[in-house]
Amino acid sequence: MLPIIHHPDYDATSVGDGHRFPMRKYSLVAELLRAKGHLFETPDHASQSDLERAHHPDYVHAVLTSRLDRKDARKIGFEMTPAIAARSRASCGGTLLAGSRALQTGAAATLAGGSHHAGPDGGAGFCVFNDVAVAALALLAEQPNLQIAILDFDVHHGDGTALIFANEPRVFTTSLHCTENWPRTKPPSDLDVALPKDTGDEAYLAAATAALNTMIDRAQPDLIFYNGGVDPHHEDRLGLLKLSDDGLQTREALVAKTCHKKGIPLATTLGGGYQAEAAKVAERHTWMIDSLQAQFG
Repeated sequence: MLPIIHHPDYDATSVGDGHRFPMRKYSLVAELLRAKGHLFETPDHASQSDLERAHHPDYVHAVLTSRLDRKDARKIGFEMTPAIAARSRASCGGTLLAGSRALQTGAAATLAGGSHHAGPDGGAGFCVFNDVAVAALALLAEQPNLQIAILDFDVHHGDGTALIFANEPRVFTTSLHCTENWPRTKPPSDLDVALPKDTGDEAYLAAATAALNTMIDRAQPDLIFYNGGVDPHHEDRLGLLKLSDDGLQTREALVAKTCHKKGIPLATTLGGGYQAEAAKVAERHTWMIDSLQAQFG
């Protein structure tokens, strides 16, 4: 069976449906996959030392003790409660376990993660800790010769990830995003592909294919972390791009098929997705699992 990672703490129930961030999607994704017969592995919370490889110790301590400055908490978008700290640690632990399991089996998925706006000194945009960065640095601490690539297809630029790995040659960062979208300042990834507002299926998929193949050619990775945000969908309220259901499903199949064909281990995270109907967002996130199951299951 495809390793699928889930923790009850992924859903901080203190963040209700009225919030711009659809926290309930994490529980809904798990429910949809259970109904299909999938079983889950439960990760440990990331340790403080794991978190401090990616983030400044003072910031980590402030989050874990619920003492983060209110201005910094507003930048993230959540009140910094013990539940949010637990959720963020669980998310990082889940991505780390997904990376480890992908190296063992060829592919794995965590039902959270993709918090790419969190940078070395703090979080932003609903991202507390950068789970992919935490996971990649933990794996590199264990296996220093790994070459890791981060493929970020969330509609927003992976600014925090770019900053964390700006001077790390063992990690190759790629971001395919909407150029008009947040964040305004976009520090350079190793490969950036910026698409104009209202880009639809054909142009998007051509750009995604080129970005994926270029990244693999340049990085020669031993492991790919994939941020499969579903916010390029045309109904997403924060997206600005125009992918259809078919376009999004084709994108997920592209990533899974390419990695399987080339024999590159693939660890996937959910990334963004913003809509009042959390169930619709959750369903879109399951399409990556379907593609992984078809290729690696």
